[in-house]
Amino acid sequence: MKFSFAFILVPLFLLIQTYQFSSASQDLLLASAVRANKLAPALYVFGDSLVDSGNNNYLKTLAKVNYTPYGIDFPNGASGRFTNGYTTVDYLAAWLGLPFVPPFLGLSKVQKGKITTGINYASGAAGILPESGTATGDNLSLEEQVNYFKQTVQIDLLKSLKTRSKISTYMATSIFVVVIGNNDYINNYLQPTRYNSSKLYTPQQYAALLVSTLKQHLTSVYNLGARKFVVFELGPIGCLPSIVNSITPKPVTPCVEGVNSLIQIFNLGITNMIQELTSTLKGSTFVHGDIFEKVYQQDINPLKYGFTGGNTPCCSISNASSLCLPNQTPCKNRNVYLHWDGYHPTQRVNYEIANGCFRGLSTCFPINVHKLACL
Repeated sequence: MKFSFAFILVPLFLLIQTYQFSSASQDLLLASAVRANKLAPALYVFGDSLVDSGNNNYLKTLAKVNYTPYGIDFPNGASGRFTNGYTTVDYLAAWLGLPFVPPFLGLSKVQKGKITTGINYASGAAGILPESGTATGDNLSLEEQVNYFKQTVQIDLLKSLKTRSKISTYMATSIFVVVIGNNDYINNYLQPTRYNSSKLYTPQQYAALLVSTLKQHLTSVYNLGARKFVVFELGPIGCLPSIVNSITPKPVTPCVEGVNSLIQIFNLGITNMIQELTSTLKGSTFVHGDIFEKVYQQDINPLKYGFTGGNTPCCSISNASSLCLPNQTPCKNRNVYLHWDGYHPTQRVNYEIANGCFRGLSTCFPINVHKLACL
């Protein structure tokens, strides 16, 4: 298999409903949710470009989307979100009764000492391993994200909440979302000309390394006071347009199944890790975003789920980066497209992911996010 260089990560995990979906109804739902009672004191986000709310705007990197047509359906325009509108965590925040979670790097020192509704540390191209995604430039690796979170807890929150006791109660009732791991494959293991990980590790060994490293970081967040976690597995990245189109010759199947097989090894490790952490970290609750098979079904048969745009990106993309070309006009009906660019889902997909996990019975288990918040 020969893979072309992919600039950014993207976990594509979806739960698509068969009913009609409009931007108007979606925005109305978001607006009403923001006015709802607060279900949790804060939402903290760790991850990559699927949930980056603008951290990469402040980094020297090619994985940056602070230009149109990104944000065409977002109130503030091109904010640095890797989609046309809202991200999954934007919806989760709204339904929890919280404001959008601001990017850590966009906050002034004064703001960091006042914000108590959560912070987003996610960074486009970031991975579990520090080296993942670095060929595109700077990013906040998971280790760096956790270190910044440590600074938030030990310095900034103390300015707002004043006592360790109040911080402890606050942390135990806040929600922590983790969406990461895709760049460890897309921008590491599957790039043998730039990274040597595929030469050093078998697929099983590499997945074990990723899971072990992720486990250490989650434990660090727990030791800082977190108790309620939402950890997403990886979607079938072998179905992403830029992965499929990078294969020579192009596969006869809708997805590159060899890549999906790698991801399934990792996902099994995530399942086992969550079970272990739930039993060993006293007082913790872990929600597992179980989405691989559901997403896979949408990608191999998009028409069945109302996606007439199929697996074609909504915007015109760069051959080098698979990001949208600047200032181009994207597809008109963005709600019928699965993919916004070569790697990232559309706003509608983000809505369906969030809705399935917040209210659903199967996307997230053993409980959904709404029940997690009410514990």
